[in-house]
Amino acid sequence: MKAVVVTGQNEYAVEEIETLPPQAGEVRVRMTACGLCMSDHHVISGAMPTPFPCVIGHEGAGVVAETGPGVTRCAVGDPVVLNFSPACGKCDMCERGLGLYCSAFPEDTKLGGLQRDGTYRHQRPDGQAVGAFMALGCMAEETVVHEDSVVKVDTSIDLTRACVVSCGVMTGAGAAINTGNVRPGDSVAVFGCGGVGLNGIQGARIAGAARIIAVDLSERKLALARELGATHTINGSEGNAVEQIFEITAGSGADVALECVGVPALMRQAYESVRKLGKAVVVGVAPPDQEVSLNAFDLLKTGKSLCGHKASGAHSGQFIASLLEHYQAGRLDLDTMVSRTYGIDEVQQAVADLLNNVNARGVIVFE
Repeated sequence: MKAVVVTGQNEYAVEEIETLPPQAGEVRVRMTACGLCMSDHHVISGAMPTPFPCVIGHEGAGVVAETGPGVTRCAVGDPVVLNFSPACGKCDMCERGLGLYCSAFPEDTKLGGLQRDGTYRHQRPDGQAVGAFMALGCMAEETVVHEDSVVKVDTSIDLTRACVVSCGVMTGAGAAINTGNVRPGDSVAVFGCGGVGLNGIQGARIAGAARIIAVDLSERKLALARELGATHTINGSEGNAVEQIFEITAGSGADVALECVGVPALMRQAYESVRKLGKAVVVGVAPPDQEVSLNAFDLLKTGKSLCGHKASGAHSGQFIASLLEHYQAGRLDLDTMVSRTYGIDEVQQAVADLLNNVNARGVIVFE
């Protein structure tokens, strides 16, 4: 089968590799579509340390082709979305309601390209093991994942749309709805209108925000932001964005701000843009050596908070299901999000378009 394999820093290609049979509790999924996320490029560039060779792709949807022993969550023929942040429901963290940090799926294992049991399910024809990014590796014609990593999808939903819910949409919307805890009538500022930021805007709209202020340097992205729910837009190259946010909010500041780029200077701006007791949520992924500094006395004086956000900010499987319900009801726009589809042999062009901000989201489709 064909898969996009990263073999070294900035080295990747479509290869013919093999998928091993699913083990106990695992399923083999014939992929229909896989969104291309900036995190995939972080693997390609080496910014996100992952052993090579590794199949990228963690934003996928497909159809269950085979089940291993003991699988109960799905059956052959079920359409599914893959979840890179699964919860076993049984470990100490899950029992405390903290499934986002499930002990059965540690980040080091997933970033290492390993399955839950510490082994691999992809290999080259010569038998060399090939990792699967986030234990999914779904930018391939098929993959093997744990059943906890699949979310069943209604058969009426187009899987080329459903796939993007599993990362970009879930992460952005979850930052607003779950971590940001946006309430009806709130003012929300979103710094960065890429795939994640645009869905932060959609999440804020779904949560009932009265003002949604989008900040970006690209007029094309700001136009998309308006289409998806932003009530105000600010071009960050034209004046002081923080001052403009205070003007739009009649001097009070935003209730919640989302930083969706991964730049420490923007994290500070997000913090500065919120009102007293407001919350700034860091969603963007910064390089591991980057730091952000705040005035310690200002933290005490204003009661503001700066916090991080991961995946959905909640139980990701349940949140994916709820987002698909929003899509079916017309409250979540996935059709605008998917700007273009590509065949797997067009992955080089898809990555170039990702880096040049051509799409809201590009999706690899498999015939």
